[in-house]
Amino acid sequence: MSAVAVLRLPLTTDLSGFVSLLQRLHVPHRVSEDGVEQVLWVPNSKLAEDIRTLYQRFPDGDPTFEIAAPEAGVTHARPGFVQQLRDSPVTALVLLLTLIVAGITLLGDNFETMSWLTFVDFSVHGDYVQFVPLENSLAAGQWWRIFTPMLVHFGVLHLAMNAMWFWELGRRIEWRQGSWHLLGLTLLFSAFSNYAQYWHSGPSLFGGLSGVLYALLGHCWIFQLIAPNPLYRLPRGVLVMMLVWLLVCISGVVGALGFGEIANGAHVGGLIIGCATGLLGGVLARRNV
Repeated sequence: MSAVAVLRLPLTTDLSGFVSLLQRLHVPHRVSEDGVEQVLWVPNSKLAEDIRTLYQRFPDGDPTFEIAAPEAGVTHARPGFVQQLRDSPVTALVLLLTLIVAGITLLGDNFETMSWLTFVDFSVHGDYVQFVPLENSLAAGQWWRIFTPMLVHFGVLHLAMNAMWFWELGRRIEWRQGSWHLLGLTLLFSAFSNYAQYWHSGPSLFGGLSGVLYALLGHCWIFQLIAPNPLYRLPRGVLVMMLVWLLVCISGVVGALGFGEIANGAHVGGLIIGCATGLLGGVLARRNV
């Protein structure tokens, strides 16, 4: 049976809350674009009528409603944080690993443990740090170093801010493009931003999700420009704030004020690779409409 168009709405209408509700209810659906409209599709006419009724009552995605799914009987929405974790397994996994690493590295104070997770291996001798050439570590099979710096954080504020933004941006990509897609992008973004930082500053101690975050931001930003969709529609203020913060960090003001060194290479590299994947993903999504 061919798919049924349930709703035809202007591209300016924010469907993200309603799409999130359908995902939590495990209702099969897809959203496409038709000229200046976005179209919500479902597999059959019986379900279409239910979805229209649902949208009339809860256009913003109120999670307290329940609806009959076509093959699974009545499905109840599970509101709250637990359901969000179930809907975003890769996002939750990355954050869980980040918290575990924060614990075992004591937020950067346990050098012995941290040396196994940094981009380049190191050892501390008094007031000096000796770095092991990256090629030596990779030749020894320590390939995980390409990715694991994203899990290392230095301080509670560093961890909290990065975790908050990864939760916000990671879920958007996981809901729109799938869990495996988010996992692949996260690993790609981590590797690229880590190499960019290494190329920019040479052997040094750096870590955190911020390079990945700027990549996620760039991905959503450019993807949305090419193939508009509600999930990737970020508030303009958020985008401006992140880009302005990047410029402030590059200017050296943050370091001069005594807030520590900023991994500008990772931030810029992350933004570049994220914009590139957003461009590719947006073009492919537009072709599939």
